[in-house]
Amino acid sequence: MMDEKKTVFVAIDYQDRLVPVMDQNEKLVEASVQLINGLKMIGIPGLATTQYSKGLGDIVDGIAKALGDTPVYDKNTFSVMGNAEFKEALKELAAGKDVIVIGMETHICLEQSVLDMIDEGYRVYVPADCVSSRRAFDTEIALKRLADAGCIVTTGEAILFELIKGSKHPAFKGISKLVK
Repeated sequence: MMDEKKTVFVAIDYQDRLVPVMDQNEKLVEASVQLINGLKMIGIPGLATTQYSKGLGDIVDGIAKALGDTPVYDKNTFSVMGNAEFKEALKELAAGKDVIVIGMETHICLEQSVLDMIDEGYRVYVPADCVSSRRAFDTEIALKRLADAGCIVTTGEAILFELIKGSKHPAFKGISKLVK
């Protein structure tokens, strides 16, 4: 089970030229914004990335607004772990080794990032409603591969309620309102 004091999130490549071509892109952004907002209510810190922002653009407005002042690292490798500054920031932030990873594309940047994180000893959670690829089949196969590799595949709402554990948590009312 995740512990709110030992968990971080990573948002991968929600960019202007990528989001519009993703399968179910509107649902992806909606679920991702909901999760990010909920994680912020709980106090979960995060990091974000862009893939070659010069060519693929900035983070889309809805996600950028939800991320707020979350640090963003531009990368030119598919795995976020290929960026030394990101890797060091994650190491400092992820004291408990639990990482929630969201973004795109599920079968490329997200998959390679998660596999590298697992290899580095992190316990990784991927909410299936907060990831996408251009084709649904690529997402389906990537999620199966990640689960087989030890990643915990779940949903954004399940993550939020797992983190707060019950109705006594200060963020319970806000989370309940958020997911309605």
